[in-house]
Amino acid sequence: MRSVELLSPARDLAAAVAAVDYGADAVYMGGSRFGARRAAANGIGDIARAVEYAHQYGVRVHAALNTVLFDDELADAEAQARELIAAGVDALIVQDMALRRMNLPVELHASTQTGNTSPEGVRFLQDCGFSRVILERSLTLDDIRRIRAAATVELECFVHGAICVGHSGRCFLSRSTSSRSGNRGECSQPCRLPYDLKDASGRTLVSGKHLLSVRDLDLSDDLETLIDAGIASFKIEGRLKDVRYIKNVVAYYRRRLDDIIARRTDIVRPSVGRSVPDFTPDTAKSFTRGASRYMLHGKCGGVASFDTPKAVGEPVGRVASVMRRGFVLDRPNDLAAGDGICIIGRKGMAGTNVNGIADGAIVPNRMDGIEAGAEVFRNYDHRFSLALDRSRTRRTIDVDARVALAADGATLSLRDCEGVEVTVTRSLTLAPAADPDKMEQTARRTVAKSGDTIFSVRDVAVDGAEMFAPASLLAEMRREALDALRVARLSRPLPHRITADDGTARYPSDTVTRYENVTNGMAAEFYRTHGVRHIEPPLETSPTAGERVMVSSYCLRREMGQCLKESPSLRGDLYVEHGAARYRLVFDCGRCEMSLVDCGRGRKR
Repeated sequence: MRSVELLSPARDLAAAVAAVDYGADAVYMGGSRFGARRAAANGIGDIARAVEYAHQYGVRVHAALNTVLFDDELADAEAQARELIAAGVDALIVQDMALRRMNLPVELHASTQTGNTSPEGVRFLQDCGFSRVILERSLTLDDIRRIRAAATVELECFVHGAICVGHSGRCFLSRSTSSRSGNRGECSQPCRLPYDLKDASGRTLVSGKHLLSVRDLDLSDDLETLIDAGIASFKIEGRLKDVRYIKNVVAYYRRRLDDIIARRTDIVRPSVGRSVPDFTPDTAKSFTRGASRYMLHGKCGGVASFDTPKAVGEPVGRVASVMRRGFVLDRPNDLAAGDGICIIGRKGMAGTNVNGIADGAIVPNRMDGIEAGAEVFRNYDHRFSLALDRSRTRRTIDVDARVALAADGATLSLRDCEGVEVTVTRSLTLAPAADPDKMEQTARRTVAKSGDTIFSVRDVAVDGAEMFAPASLLAEMRREALDALRVARLSRPLPHRITADDGTARYPSDTVTRYENVTNGMAAEFYRTHGVRHIEPPLETSPTAGERVMVSSYCLRREMGQCLKESPSLRGDLYVEHGAARYRLVFDCGRCEMSLVDCGRGRKR
């Protein structure tokens, strides 16, 4: 039996609680520093509260400490790591190998920032004691299968949310344009900006398009295939997303995974508790740049979002006719007042709100961009958002109860779905019941009331209904027993796989390149211990001019139908430019990858 985990992001405590309530098996969130999303930092108190709430259900909490570290930060990073461990986190997600050298008593997960693309690299991390490796988003199914065949370590992959167009941990694009570095948690997202595509002579081939912006990931139809390929944890992106996004997306993937688990006998869910949302989850109604399976089924085109890097939303139709203050779509729709819409026509993209519906026509706040033939998308569903705000889904753990009444007292035992059991007793004299049938009904009804606890009492057995016990006594015992059961669940340690690094694993190369970003002495010592002879100065602290600042499985030529393998009409060197930033595109057809080389002035730390 293998565990299959649904892993949710959480920007803060409220998001973590929502993730648990709506069905996550694990939650990942950032500490106060050293996380790859600096805007999603959390104090240790909130993380400890998230841990306590999650552990009731057997839900794990992973803390992200996945930036590279400088020598003068190592002491603070270790102190924070140990503080997080003391708060009860179940794993640390790390990029910098200095953290592997600190002998931390916790599971270490190798962040996608460690550039996990090859069987050799993943096997090395496994042999160094990492209990889980988080894979690069751009891997194909065949890539994943090759990695699974080479290593036994747990594999985690992203299945939903934003895609980094550059290989994670190997992208220096943000740092080439500003002092903000993605490897330090401050990516400025220059890949989402508009660029001009030019040839070597300076001729503009494409103007003002979002040439590096790709659609968001949605692998919800591939979950079972990924399970069979060896994935143990399905990760939702979004540590900067709001609670509405968490509720909707987690509930959607919970339902999809539960359907798979219910009809198979080889996989199980690692946490417990039923979450029945009081709305119908629909990921098209949360932030999305359009769904893409990216490279999972092979290197392909059709994954870019040239027109906008923003959330376009769900398609609702094309404009069939236009009148002075409104328009009609070419198909039935359920647009309503308060909805936000996006219009894409000949002149580009525009956005507005729906003021109302009159005689079958949609009346927008503004008519900008509305013309016959324009595509219309809903990027804000007002009624659905209200349903999310009002949703109060409660995750409950099934419990069986047994009441035993006797002349010398009462006993109440509760046993949950995992076999955790508590018993509460009262020693007192009970009189015979005037109506045993009524006493049994009263006992069942009283003990079954679980209120707003985390439990749902599903079955109540009653022994000794010939004796009378007041409903107030049974209610008091029920409250005490439910509290005791919660404490008993929290007292059970969750299983962990903490493995030391004995130093015997060999790094796949005798050189660590500048792109692996070894920025401190402790990380350098890690690699030397594992057979590395040469460590290049990290690009994080070096000028980027003339350097490859991004490598990607996405290819602009392929996206434009100009693949070099297919006799393209467009030949010669190509460049993308935004303002003063200029990058030469390098195409590696053997690996089917594209790189950006910085043609401008590099910046030092």
